[in-house]
Amino acid sequence: MPSVTPLEGIPIPVDSSISSLFTNVRNRTENICAGLQPEDYVVQPVSDVSPPKWHLAHTTWFFETFVLKEGLDDYTEFNKDFGFLFNSYYESEGDRVIRGERGNLTRPGIAQIMDYRAYVNQYMEILFASDAFSEELRMRTELGLNHEMQHQELLYTDIKYILGHNPLFPPLREVVEVDQAQLIDEGTRIEIAEGIYDIGFLGDGFHFDNEKKSHRVFLEKFEIDTMPVTAGDFIEFIEAGGYRDFRFWHADAWDWVNSNGAEAPLYFHYINGTWKRYTLSGLRDVNPSEVITHVNYYEAAAFANWKGRRLPTEFEWEVAAKDISWGYCWEWTNSAYLPYPGFKTADGALGEYNGKFMVNQMVLRGASPATYPNHSRHTYRNFFHPHLKWQFSGFRLANSI
Repeated sequence: MPSVTPLEGIPIPVDSSISSLFTNVRNRTENICAGLQPEDYVVQPVSDVSPPKWHLAHTTWFFETFVLKEGLDDYTEFNKDFGFLFNSYYESEGDRVIRGERGNLTRPGIAQIMDYRAYVNQYMEILFASDAFSEELRMRTELGLNHEMQHQELLYTDIKYILGHNPLFPPLREVVEVDQAQLIDEGTRIEIAEGIYDIGFLGDGFHFDNEKKSHRVFLEKFEIDTMPVTAGDFIEFIEAGGYRDFRFWHADAWDWVNSNGAEAPLYFHYINGTWKRYTLSGLRDVNPSEVITHVNYYEAAAFANWKGRRLPTEFEWEVAAKDISWGYCWEWTNSAYLPYPGFKTADGALGEYNGKFMVNQMVLRGASPATYPNHSRHTYRNFFHPHLKWQFSGFRLANSI
Protein backbone atom coordinates (compact mmCIF):
# COMPACT_ATOMS: atom_id res chain seq x y z
CA MET A 1 0.00 0.00 0.00
CA PRO A 2 1.18 3.54 -0.62
CA SER A 3 2.49 5.52 2.34
CA VAL A 4 0.83 8.80 1.41
CA THR A 5 -2.91 9.30 1.08
CA PRO A 6 -4.01 12.18 -1.16
CA LEU A 7 -5.06 15.00 1.14
CA GLU A 8 -7.45 16.98 -0.98
CA GLY A 9 -10.64 16.19 -2.81
CA ILE A 10 -14.06 14.85 -2.00
CA PRO A 11 -13.82 11.57 -0.03
CA ILE A 12 -15.00 8.38 -1.69
CA PRO A 13 -18.58 7.80 -0.50
CA VAL A 14 -19.64 4.80 1.52
CA ASP A 15 -22.13 4.02 -1.23
CA SER A 16 -19.85 2.45 -3.81
CA SER A 17 -22.42 2.30 -6.61
CA ILE A 18 -21.25 3.34 -10.04
CA SER A 19 -23.66 6.31 -9.95
CA SER A 20 -22.27 7.55 -6.64
CA LEU A 21 -18.68 7.15 -7.79
CA PHE A 22 -19.49 8.95 -11.03
CA THR A 23 -20.87 11.95 -9.12
CA ASN A 24 -17.89 11.95 -6.77
CA VAL A 25 -15.30 11.90 -9.53
CA ARG A 26 -17.06 14.51 -11.66
CA ASN A 27 -17.45 16.88 -8.70
CA ARG A 28 -13.80 16.53 -7.73
CA THR A 29 -12.67 17.60 -11.20
CA GLU A 30 -14.57 20.85 -10.88
CA ASN A 31 -13.42 21.29 -7.28
CA ILE A 32 -9.78 21.22 -8.43
CA CYS A 33 -10.47 24.26 -10.62
CA ALA A 34 -11.88 26.31 -7.75
CA GLY A 35 -9.75 29.44 -7.49
CA LEU A 36 -9.05 29.82 -11.19
CA GLN A 37 -9.77 33.12 -12.89
CA PRO A 38 -11.67 32.97 -16.22
CA GLU A 39 -8.47 33.81 -18.11
CA ASP A 40 -6.65 30.86 -16.50
CA TYR A 41 -8.93 28.32 -18.14
CA VAL A 42 -7.63 28.86 -21.67
CA VAL A 43 -3.85 29.32 -21.26
CA GLN A 44 -1.45 26.82 -22.87
CA PRO A 45 2.19 27.84 -22.23
CA VAL A 46 3.66 24.73 -23.91
CA SER A 47 2.22 21.92 -26.01
CA ASP A 48 2.51 19.35 -23.21
CA VAL A 49 0.21 21.42 -20.98
CA SER A 50 -3.49 21.55 -21.84
CA PRO A 51 -5.76 24.41 -20.77
CA PRO A 52 -7.95 23.54 -17.77
CA LYS A 53 -11.04 24.18 -19.89
CA TRP A 54 -9.92 21.50 -22.32
CA HIS A 55 -9.58 18.90 -19.55
CA LEU A 56 -13.10 19.69 -18.32
CA ALA A 57 -14.49 19.19 -21.81
CA HIS A 58 -12.37 16.23 -22.90
CA THR A 59 -13.28 14.09 -19.89
CA THR A 60 -16.92 14.84 -20.68
CA TRP A 61 -16.48 14.00 -24.36
CA PHE A 62 -15.12 10.60 -23.30
CA PHE A 63 -18.39 9.64 -21.58
CA GLU A 64 -20.49 11.10 -24.37
CA THR A 65 -18.57 9.28 -27.11
CA PHE A 66 -17.82 5.91 -25.57
CA VAL A 67 -20.79 5.44 -23.22
CA LEU A 68 -23.84 7.58 -24.01
CA LYS A 69 -23.75 7.32 -27.80
CA GLU A 70 -23.34 3.57 -27.44
CA GLY A 71 -25.97 3.13 -24.72
CA LEU A 72 -28.87 5.46 -25.46
CA ASP A 73 -30.51 5.22 -28.87
CA ASP A 74 -32.17 8.61 -28.56
CA TYR A 75 -29.12 10.45 -27.23
CA THR A 76 -28.36 13.76 -28.99
CA GLU A 77 -24.87 15.23 -28.86
CA PHE A 78 -24.62 18.45 -26.90
CA ASN A 79 -22.70 20.09 -29.75
CA LYS A 80 -21.71 18.38 -33.00
CA ASP A 81 -18.39 20.30 -33.11
CA PHE A 82 -17.20 19.15 -29.69
CA GLY A 83 -15.88 15.83 -31.01
CA PHE A 84 -13.43 17.72 -33.23
CA LEU A 85 -12.51 20.15 -30.44
CA PHE A 86 -12.08 17.74 -27.53
CA ASN A 87 -10.94 14.42 -28.93
CA SER A 88 -7.39 13.88 -27.67
CA TYR A 89 -5.60 11.21 -29.70
CA TYR A 90 -8.24 8.71 -30.82
CA GLU A 91 -7.62 8.34 -34.54
CA SER A 92 -10.64 6.03 -34.76
CA GLU A 93 -12.88 8.94 -33.75
CA GLY A 94 -11.86 11.20 -36.61
CA ASP A 95 -10.19 14.59 -37.00
CA ARG A 96 -9.30 16.74 -34.01
CA VAL A 97 -7.56 19.94 -33.00
CA ILE A 98 -3.84 19.21 -32.67
CA ARG A 99 -2.48 19.23 -29.14
CA GLY A 100 -0.42 22.40 -29.42
CA GLU A 101 -3.42 24.41 -30.64
CA ARG A 102 -5.72 23.77 -27.67
CA GLY A 103 -4.86 27.17 -26.20
CA ASN A 104 -6.44 28.85 -29.21
CA LEU A 105 -9.90 27.62 -28.22
CA THR A 106 -11.15 30.84 -26.66
CA ARG A 107 -14.58 29.62 -27.75
CA PRO A 108 -16.58 27.80 -26.46
CA GLY A 109 -16.40 29.65 -23.17
CA ILE A 110 -16.12 28.07 -19.74
CA ALA A 111 -19.84 28.61 -19.07
CA GLN A 112 -20.75 26.49 -22.10
CA ILE A 113 -18.23 23.83 -21.05
CA MET A 114 -19.86 23.61 -17.62
CA ASP A 115 -23.26 23.32 -19.32
CA TYR A 116 -21.79 20.47 -21.39
CA ARG A 117 -20.65 18.68 -18.24
CA ALA A 118 -24.08 19.08 -16.63
CA TYR A 119 -25.81 17.82 -19.80
CA VAL A 120 -23.69 14.68 -20.00
CA ASN A 121 -23.96 14.07 -16.25
CA GLN A 122 -27.75 14.20 -16.52
CA TYR A 123 -27.85 11.65 -19.34
CA MET A 124 -25.38 9.38 -17.55
CA GLU A 125 -27.79 9.25 -14.60
CA ILE A 126 -30.61 8.38 -17.00
CA LEU A 127 -28.44 5.59 -18.41
CA PHE A 128 -27.57 4.24 -14.95
CA ALA A 129 -31.28 3.88 -14.17
CA SER A 130 -32.17 2.22 -17.47
CA ASP A 131 -32.13 -1.39 -18.68
CA ALA A 132 -29.68 -0.28 -21.38
CA PHE A 133 -26.86 -0.04 -18.83
CA SER A 134 -25.14 -3.30 -19.76
CA GLU A 135 -22.01 -4.88 -18.33
CA GLU A 136 -20.07 -3.56 -21.33
CA LEU A 137 -21.25 -0.01 -20.62
CA ARG A 138 -20.39 -0.45 -16.95
CA MET A 139 -16.83 -1.41 -17.93
CA ARG A 140 -16.60 1.61 -20.25
CA THR A 141 -17.90 3.86 -17.47
CA GLU A 142 -15.32 2.49 -15.07
CA LEU A 143 -12.59 3.16 -17.63
CA GLY A 144 -13.99 6.67 -18.13
CA LEU A 145 -13.88 7.33 -14.40
CA ASN A 146 -10.28 6.15 -14.11
CA HIS A 147 -9.50 8.23 -17.19
CA GLU A 148 -10.96 11.30 -15.46
CA MET A 149 -8.95 10.48 -12.32
CA GLN A 150 -5.83 10.64 -14.47
CA HIS A 151 -6.93 13.99 -15.88
CA GLN A 152 -7.48 15.32 -12.36
CA GLU A 153 -3.80 14.84 -11.68
CA LEU A 154 -3.02 16.42 -15.04
CA LEU A 155 -5.24 19.35 -14.06
CA TYR A 156 -3.15 19.93 -10.94
CA THR A 157 0.12 19.73 -12.85
CA ASP A 158 -1.08 21.81 -15.81
CA ILE A 159 -2.55 24.50 -13.59
CA LYS A 160 0.72 24.57 -11.67
CA TYR A 161 2.67 25.06 -14.90
CA ILE A 162 0.35 27.85 -16.01
CA LEU A 163 0.46 29.74 -12.71
CA GLY A 164 4.09 28.83 -11.99
CA HIS A 165 5.19 30.57 -15.19
CA ASN A 166 3.29 33.74 -14.34
CA PRO A 167 5.93 36.22 -13.09
CA LEU A 168 3.75 37.03 -10.06
CA PHE A 169 3.73 33.35 -8.92
CA PRO A 170 0.03 33.55 -8.00
CA PRO A 171 -1.48 30.78 -5.85
CA LEU A 172 -4.38 28.67 -7.03
CA ARG A 173 -5.69 28.88 -3.49
CA GLU A 174 -4.07 29.81 -0.20
CA VAL A 175 -3.69 26.15 0.75
CA VAL A 176 -3.56 23.33 -1.78
CA GLU A 177 -2.61 20.31 0.26
CA VAL A 178 -1.58 18.09 -2.63
CA ASP A 179 1.28 20.51 -3.34
CA GLN A 180 2.55 21.01 0.18
CA ALA A 181 5.99 19.68 1.12
CA GLN A 182 5.93 15.90 1.50
CA LEU A 183 8.31 15.58 4.43
CA ILE A 184 10.01 12.25 5.06
CA ASP A 185 12.33 10.71 7.60
CA GLU A 186 15.70 9.34 6.63
CA GLY A 187 15.25 5.90 5.14
CA THR A 188 17.37 2.81 4.94
CA ARG A 189 18.38 0.34 2.26
CA ILE A 190 16.77 -3.06 2.06
CA GLU A 191 18.04 -6.11 0.25
CA ILE A 192 15.87 -8.10 -2.14
CA ALA A 193 16.98 -11.65 -2.82
CA GLU A 194 17.55 -12.98 -6.29
CA GLY A 195 14.74 -15.10 -7.63
CA ILE A 196 11.80 -15.46 -9.96
CA TYR A 197 8.95 -13.04 -9.26
CA ASP A 198 5.42 -12.50 -10.58
CA ILE A 199 4.94 -9.12 -12.27
CA GLY A 200 1.72 -7.45 -13.39
CA PHE A 201 -1.90 -7.33 -12.32
CA LEU A 202 -3.56 -10.46 -10.98
CA GLY A 203 -7.06 -10.92 -9.58
CA ASP A 204 -10.24 -8.89 -9.77
CA GLY A 205 -10.74 -5.15 -9.84
CA PHE A 206 -10.03 -2.35 -12.25
CA HIS A 207 -6.66 -2.16 -14.00
CA PHE A 208 -5.34 -0.74 -17.25
CA ASP A 209 -4.44 -2.99 -20.14
CA ASN A 210 -0.73 -2.17 -19.87
CA GLU A 211 -0.62 -3.94 -16.46
CA LYS A 212 -1.34 -7.27 -18.14
CA LYS A 213 -0.39 -9.98 -18.93
CA SER A 214 1.00 -11.14 -15.59
CA HIS A 215 4.32 -12.86 -16.14
CA ARG A 216 7.47 -13.95 -14.36
CA VAL A 217 10.86 -12.26 -14.31
CA PHE A 218 14.19 -13.26 -12.84
CA LEU A 219 15.90 -10.60 -10.73
CA GLU A 220 19.45 -10.57 -9.48
CA LYS A 221 19.96 -9.61 -5.85
CA PHE A 222 19.73 -5.84 -5.32
CA GLU A 223 19.37 -3.09 -2.73
CA ILE A 224 16.76 -0.35 -2.84
CA ASP A 225 16.13 2.68 -0.63
CA THR A 226 13.01 2.64 1.51
CA MET A 227 12.50 6.38 0.88
CA PRO A 228 12.75 8.56 -2.23
CA VAL A 229 15.45 11.19 -2.68
CA THR A 230 14.91 14.47 -0.82
CA ALA A 231 15.25 18.07 -1.92
CA GLY A 232 18.19 18.49 0.43
CA ASP A 233 20.03 15.62 -1.26
CA PHE A 234 19.31 17.04 -4.70
CA ILE A 235 20.47 20.53 -3.72
CA GLU A 236 23.82 18.96 -2.78
CA PHE A 237 24.03 17.65 -6.35
CA ILE A 238 23.25 21.11 -7.74
CA GLU A 239 25.76 22.88 -5.53
CA ALA A 240 28.45 20.26 -6.28
CA GLY A 241 28.22 21.29 -9.94
CA GLY A 242 26.17 18.29 -11.07
CA TYR A 243 24.51 20.21 -13.90
CA ARG A 244 27.93 21.28 -15.21
CA ASP A 245 29.66 17.89 -15.29
CA PHE A 246 28.98 15.79 -18.40
CA ARG A 247 30.28 12.62 -16.72
CA PHE A 248 26.99 12.02 -14.91
CA TRP A 249 24.65 12.47 -17.88
CA HIS A 250 23.52 10.30 -20.77
CA ALA A 251 24.41 11.77 -24.17
CA ASP A 252 20.81 12.80 -24.93
CA ALA A 253 20.53 14.16 -21.41
CA TRP A 254 23.67 16.28 -21.75
CA ASP A 255 22.29 17.70 -25.00
CA TRP A 256 19.09 18.52 -23.11
CA VAL A 257 21.04 20.25 -20.31
CA ASN A 258 22.94 22.44 -22.76
CA SER A 259 20.00 23.16 -25.05
CA ASN A 260 17.79 24.24 -22.16
CA GLY A 261 20.32 25.80 -19.81
CA ALA A 262 19.10 23.40 -17.12
CA GLU A 263 20.43 24.03 -13.63
CA ALA A 264 17.71 22.96 -11.17
CA PRO A 265 14.37 21.14 -10.91
CA LEU A 266 11.29 22.78 -12.35
CA TYR A 267 9.85 25.51 -10.06
CA PHE A 268 13.14 25.89 -8.11
CA HIS A 269 14.36 29.48 -7.76
CA TYR A 270 17.52 30.69 -6.02
CA ILE A 271 16.53 34.02 -4.47
CA ASN A 272 18.75 36.06 -2.12
CA GLY A 273 20.80 33.03 -1.15
CA THR A 274 17.81 30.77 -0.48
CA TRP A 275 16.30 27.97 -2.54
CA LYS A 276 12.59 28.45 -3.04
CA ARG A 277 10.03 26.51 -5.04
CA TYR A 278 6.72 27.48 -6.56
CA THR A 279 3.71 25.58 -5.23
CA LEU A 280 0.01 25.89 -5.97
CA SER A 281 -0.15 27.82 -2.70
CA GLY A 282 2.51 30.27 -3.87
CA LEU A 283 6.29 30.60 -3.49
CA ARG A 284 7.75 28.72 -0.48
CA ASP A 285 11.17 28.00 0.99
CA VAL A 286 12.48 24.55 0.12
CA ASN A 287 12.55 22.22 3.10
CA PRO A 288 15.57 19.88 2.80
CA SER A 289 13.48 17.00 4.19
CA GLU A 290 10.80 17.21 1.52
CA VAL A 291 10.72 14.79 -1.39
CA ILE A 292 12.24 16.15 -4.58
CA THR A 293 9.67 16.50 -7.36
CA HIS A 294 9.49 17.93 -10.88
CA VAL A 295 12.69 16.32 -12.05
CA ASN A 296 12.87 14.40 -15.31
CA TYR A 297 14.42 11.02 -16.05
CA TYR A 298 17.63 12.65 -17.24
CA GLU A 299 18.07 14.48 -13.92
CA ALA A 300 17.16 11.43 -11.85
CA ALA A 301 19.66 9.23 -13.70
CA ALA A 302 22.39 11.88 -13.45
CA PHE A 303 21.90 12.18 -9.69
CA ALA A 304 22.07 8.39 -9.37
CA ASN A 305 25.34 8.32 -11.35
CA TRP A 306 26.71 11.09 -9.14
CA LYS A 307 25.95 8.92 -6.12
CA GLY A 308 27.53 5.87 -7.73
CA ARG A 309 24.18 4.09 -7.81
CA ARG A 310 21.28 3.70 -10.25
CA LEU A 311 17.52 3.87 -10.60
CA PRO A 312 15.57 0.66 -9.95
CA THR A 313 13.94 -1.12 -12.85
CA GLU A 314 10.15 -1.15 -12.81
CA PHE A 315 10.26 -4.86 -11.92
CA GLU A 316 12.58 -4.25 -8.97
CA TRP A 317 10.31 -1.44 -7.81
CA GLU A 318 7.18 -3.62 -8.02
CA VAL A 319 8.77 -6.50 -6.13
CA ALA A 320 10.03 -4.15 -3.39
CA ALA A 321 6.77 -2.14 -3.16
CA LYS A 322 5.45 -4.01 -0.12
CA ASP A 323 8.60 -3.17 1.86
CA ILE A 324 9.21 0.47 0.90
CA SER A 325 7.38 3.73 1.50
CA TRP A 326 5.81 5.15 -1.64
CA GLY A 327 3.11 7.55 -2.76
CA TYR A 328 5.10 10.76 -2.21
CA CYS A 329 5.75 11.22 -5.93
CA TRP A 330 5.70 9.33 -9.20
CA GLU A 331 9.07 7.60 -9.33
CA TRP A 332 11.23 7.28 -12.41
CA THR A 333 12.48 3.77 -13.08
CA ASN A 334 15.24 2.59 -15.37
CA SER A 335 12.75 0.73 -17.59
CA ALA A 336 11.54 1.68 -21.03
CA TYR A 337 7.77 1.63 -21.47
CA LEU A 338 7.22 -1.59 -23.42
CA PRO A 339 4.42 -4.17 -23.65
CA TYR A 340 4.43 -7.12 -21.28
CA PRO A 341 4.63 -10.60 -22.83
CA GLY A 342 1.18 -11.51 -24.10
CA PHE A 343 -0.07 -7.91 -24.17
CA LYS A 344 -2.90 -7.44 -26.64
CA THR A 345 -4.42 -4.19 -27.83
CA ALA A 346 -8.22 -4.15 -27.63
CA ASP A 347 -10.25 -3.66 -30.78
CA GLY A 348 -11.70 -0.26 -31.61
CA ALA A 349 -10.94 3.23 -30.34
CA LEU A 350 -10.45 2.19 -26.72
CA GLY A 351 -7.57 0.02 -27.86
CA GLU A 352 -5.67 3.25 -28.48
CA TYR A 353 -5.60 4.05 -24.76
CA ASN A 354 -2.11 2.77 -23.89
CA GLY A 355 -0.52 0.49 -26.46
CA LYS A 356 0.21 3.14 -29.10
CA PHE A 357 2.51 4.99 -26.68
CA MET A 358 4.88 2.09 -26.03
CA VAL A 359 7.93 3.72 -27.61
CA ASN A 360 10.49 6.34 -26.52
CA GLN A 361 9.06 6.68 -23.01
CA MET A 362 10.17 5.63 -19.52
CA VAL A 363 8.08 4.00 -16.80
CA LEU A 364 7.24 5.70 -13.52
CA ARG A 365 5.81 3.79 -10.57
CA GLY A 366 3.92 4.69 -7.41
CA ALA A 367 1.58 7.65 -6.99
CA SER A 368 1.61 11.23 -5.77
CA PRO A 369 -0.58 13.14 -3.32
CA ALA A 370 -2.43 14.46 -6.39
CA THR A 371 -3.44 10.93 -7.36
CA TYR A 372 -7.11 10.11 -6.79
CA PRO A 373 -7.72 8.03 -3.63
CA ASN A 374 -7.52 4.29 -4.33
CA HIS A 375 -6.43 4.95 -7.91
CA SER A 376 -2.88 3.80 -7.25
CA ARG A 377 -1.61 0.21 -6.96
CA HIS A 378 1.79 -1.44 -7.03
CA THR A 379 1.25 -2.70 -10.61
CA TYR A 380 0.27 0.72 -12.05
CA ARG A 381 2.52 1.77 -14.95
CA ASN A 382 2.75 5.50 -15.57
CA PHE A 383 4.91 6.71 -18.45
CA PHE A 384 6.40 9.90 -19.86
CA HIS A 385 9.12 11.04 -22.22
CA PRO A 386 12.47 11.30 -20.40
CA HIS A 387 12.79 15.09 -20.78
CA LEU A 388 9.42 15.93 -19.19
CA LYS A 389 9.17 17.10 -15.58
CA TRP A 390 5.92 18.99 -15.13
CA GLN A 391 4.45 15.98 -13.31
CA PHE A 392 4.99 15.34 -9.58
CA SER A 393 7.92 13.11 -10.53
CA GLY A 394 10.80 12.10 -8.27
CA PHE A 395 12.85 8.96 -7.75
CA ARG A 396 14.63 6.62 -5.36
CA LEU A 397 17.98 4.86 -5.68
CA ALA A 398 18.98 1.23 -6.02
CA ASN A 399 22.11 -0.75 -6.66
CA SER A 400 23.12 -4.25 -7.61
CA ILE A 401 24.87 -6.42 -5.03
